[in-house]
Amino acid sequence: MASKPGLLTDWPWSFLGSNKYLVLVPLLGHAAATLLTTESKERDYGLLFPFYLLVLRLIHNQLWITLSRFQTARSKHRIQFKSIEFQQVDRERHWDDQVIMYSILIYAGMFIFPEGKHLPFWNTKGAVIITLLHVGPVEFIYYWAHRALHHHYLYSRYHSHHHSSFVTEPVTEHILYFFIFSLPVMVAVYAGDGSIGAVGGYIVWNDIMNNVGHCNFEFVPTWAFKMIPFLKYLMYTPSFHSLHHSQIHTNFSLFMPLYDHMYGTMDKTTDNLYEISTIGREDKIDVVHLTHPTSLHSIYQLRLGFSYLASQPYTSKWYLWSMWPVTTFLMLVIWIFNCTFTVEKQKLDKLEMQVWAIPRYSFHYSMESQKKPINYLIEKAILDAESRGIKVISLGLLNQGEELNTNGEIYLQKNDKLKIRVVDGSTLAAAVIFNTIPKETSQVLFAGHITKTCYLVALELCKKGSQVIVQRPEEFKKLKSRVPTEFQDCMVRASSSNRFKCKVWLVDNELNEREQRRAPTGTMFIPFSMFPVKETRKDCVYHSTPSMKIPPKLENVHSCENWLPRRVMSAWRVAGILHALEGWEWHECGNAVLDINKVWSSALNHGFQPS
Repeated sequence: MASKPGLLTDWPWSFLGSNKYLVLVPLLGHAAATLLTTESKERDYGLLFPFYLLVLRLIHNQLWITLSRFQTARSKHRIQFKSIEFQQVDRERHWDDQVIMYSILIYAGMFIFPEGKHLPFWNTKGAVIITLLHVGPVEFIYYWAHRALHHHYLYSRYHSHHHSSFVTEPVTEHILYFFIFSLPVMVAVYAGDGSIGAVGGYIVWNDIMNNVGHCNFEFVPTWAFKMIPFLKYLMYTPSFHSLHHSQIHTNFSLFMPLYDHMYGTMDKTTDNLYEISTIGREDKIDVVHLTHPTSLHSIYQLRLGFSYLASQPYTSKWYLWSMWPVTTFLMLVIWIFNCTFTVEKQKLDKLEMQVWAIPRYSFHYSMESQKKPINYLIEKAILDAESRGIKVISLGLLNQGEELNTNGEIYLQKNDKLKIRVVDGSTLAAAVIFNTIPKETSQVLFAGHITKTCYLVALELCKKGSQVIVQRPEEFKKLKSRVPTEFQDCMVRASSSNRFKCKVWLVDNELNEREQRRAPTGTMFIPFSMFPVKETRKDCVYHSTPSMKIPPKLENVHSCENWLPRRVMSAWRVAGILHALEGWEWHECGNAVLDINKVWSSALNHGFQPS
């Protein structure tokens, strides 16, 4: 019979969800009231230290998370190759709870222990005391506590075997470690040598070393251990600690491997794994999907941003608006560096895939002055992929379009000997849309700018005898000119009589509220654009952008693709994967299209399903 989790296996404020930082409001209010009611000469601004430390730790840990995710998606020095899934991201959603706990306990300690008040900013003697006590008693106590807890059922249940922040242990373990780490601080404070700088520096240093052990890429140079051979007993490496997670019964030390050497718990493969990880293992990538950030806030929703946001479909969050200085800074950074960057990496059987992002946001694509720079970046990405032996590159979101690059054709015209296959994914997008339309439908209204995808859907509808109604006169002429003569009778201009009867509308994201009001009750809005239409009516049905559910064997998927649900990919992205799986030797860009039925059957045969 399963045992019931004991006391403090969850955080006391877990019921607050994402509002958990409210637990700090009373403390912050108390600190502010104390400062305001105290004479200016006697005010102790050290009361704000726990809150400054909290912000510093949150920023620091997030930077490590971003760096770790960036490196594990692209670096050859990755240590462990086990995939991360949404379940792990959900477990680690509360990585910052221990940061909140530290702030609460530090603030409480400042009032419980009078010695903790009015600390100077720095005291060298206190810093030395903290350092020596950490190297000695703290490392020793932690080693044995860690070994003991390792055999406890709570630890076995909660300890993560993946590489991330030290966050999935029960609360009791965090409290135990807090008191272990507080020993050097307490001694320094009681000796009268405590200081805010030494205490804060010690906690941040612990964070740094903790993140080093969990970053999952090796970066500690071999020359450091060759110059100082004894260093291997004093400082661990990412590969050293990774073996504790993968082998479980070895490498228990905190940051100093000394005690593992002394007590025989050093993993035998430690040195070998370090050498292999330092040299690196190059991965052969087969498919690249080329995308770009959408809104300014979407940078946080990428896998490299906030992991809990990336694991959910994109929605605008009110608190992100308060981060506008950071948002603006990030936009300027990627603009200045002007380099395509790797976002994520997945695997399907033996097929290795990456997602690259162009350093431009959606609004840049509507600027005439940016078309040339964007095309340069896309072409550069294609040529870079070509030089690395990548088989297929698919163009996502606004990286394809008739006005921008004639659906990718200009890159083939400039580089006619490309071995890499450039895919715009229009055929699969059209297949998804066509199979979303109810089979008994006799009329379909097209509202929006006609694209290559629209043409393919319209052609299939005409083949089955359905009437294609086009709302805009100029778009009607454009579409009709591309439809073969034998299907011309199926093409109809929109009028008040047929518009209000048609209950299936194919739309782009520019369909406004006024146009949506013209649709009859129960209308099905199906987007053909890369971006979703804004939903304004409750009496109609809105579909998402063309997409498909991915097969269970597609690994390392732990972020959502923009607004799509978990484990759902855009049709344009799936198209590139199919191209590589099938080994098709032709491009799909410009006016080139594939057999829509063949592409749809291929998607289903490889385990992709309608979303």
